[in-house]
Amino acid sequence: MMNSFPYSDDNKRYHSYSYYLKKRFGRKVYKVPLNTDLGCPNRDGSKGVGGCAFCSAKLSGDFAGDPRTTIEEQYANVRTVMEKKWADGLCIPYFQAGSNTYAPTEKLREMYECALGLENAVGLSIATRADCIDEEKAAMLGEFAKRTYLTVELGLQTVFDKTALAMNRCHTYADFLHGYELLRKNGVNVCVHLINGLPGEPPDMMCESARRVGQLDIHAVKLHLLHILKNTQLAAMYEQGQFRALEMEEYINIICDQLELLPPHIIIERLTGDGDREELIAPLWSRDKRRVLNGIDMELARRSSQQGLCLIHNS
Repeated sequence: MMNSFPYSDDNKRYHSYSYYLKKRFGRKVYKVPLNTDLGCPNRDGSKGVGGCAFCSAKLSGDFAGDPRTTIEEQYANVRTVMEKKWADGLCIPYFQAGSNTYAPTEKLREMYECALGLENAVGLSIATRADCIDEEKAAMLGEFAKRTYLTVELGLQTVFDKTALAMNRCHTYADFLHGYELLRKNGVNVCVHLINGLPGEPPDMMCESARRVGQLDIHAVKLHLLHILKNTQLAAMYEQGQFRALEMEEYINIICDQLELLPPHIIIERLTGDGDREELIAPLWSRDKRRVLNGIDMELARRSSQQGLCLIHNS
């Protein structure tokens, strides 16, 4: 079957981030990960201690810059590496590690202004928790959204509070919706993170998370594989046999099922995740990212399927 998916120019059957950025900016755009060491309310006792069970010691910023250096220095260091591959690429400064709205509004404004003024920067991406968004911060982010291509990434992981509680996420789905609504009210693009393979969640629950997120007014989604990393709460659970890691074939099928449930206009920023190879306990097959992505492409083609297919059939 010929691929007739409208948001693709390279035979993908989903709305890839690279396709969107190329269409919007006319050339390659890549993110430059930054670490400003703002911490997290789920680490310092404000909401909880120890962080989410799956979160690394680097607050899921394993590939971000060194927080002991300035934003300018981090940006320059990463660009030096990336420019070897994409000499004429444009950049999106990406506040990745920790909760990047967990500070006074004026401090945040200074950080974002600094990043936006960097050479070749054409937008901003800010990763945070929904419970670190309030009216004042949402309004400030709305101001930036009028000036540049801004996306705020909210780490939801699952719509099921029972799972979130077991993972020590320390905020509910209702909390997520509140932060999301504040951002959308102020015209801010929202990208939602979901994790597949969380303990206690069968495939139908993972698909339900995708379905419900797809019903929201979101800009993009990141679908992650659960990585079991050394020195995390999750690692202890895994080593005690409390759950098993997904096999690659299972993961590919879950991703394809989720893509079929997501509206075609939603950008797919990620279909798997990168775990630090030195810290990764399982699943080890995730190290071969290209194989996973090729497997997703092949499974969608085998099904003669594409992103949003279930919605098309149900309309």
